Amino acid sequence: MSTLNKYSDLLIVDGGLSLDVGAQPNLTNTRASIAQDVKHLLMESGLVTKLLAQRSVTMRNDVYTEMELLIETDVRLVPGSISLDTQSPSLIAITATTYEFGQLAVNVSNTEVRYATPTG
Repeated sequence: MSTLNKYSDLLIVDGGLSLDVGAQPNLTNTRASIAQDVKHLLMESGLVTKLLAQRSVTMRNDVYTEMELLIETDVRLVPGSISLDTQSPSLIAITATTYEFGQLAVNVSNTEVRYATPTG
């Protein structure tokens, strides 16, 4: 298996599967695949939801620390290299270093949080 295709995944865009002109799923690999995994890890953890309407700086900082610790569990990332830029309350810019592909950057927005709708 080549290093370039070691990490591969279906490409998700705006919460949905990205399809090519032939209606086949687009793929993402290497650094972009890891970045997508980090983003989905945070979205699925519920930590982004904890930030919504949270005005306490202390509570927000606690959630940011939880996010960093969660991201650190990804064995493809160099421990201690994770950085969260939280200057905007609605957007978190994450940078980290991968062991094999160098720097990665991913943005997580609280507008991407999807709420489950109750079914009748």
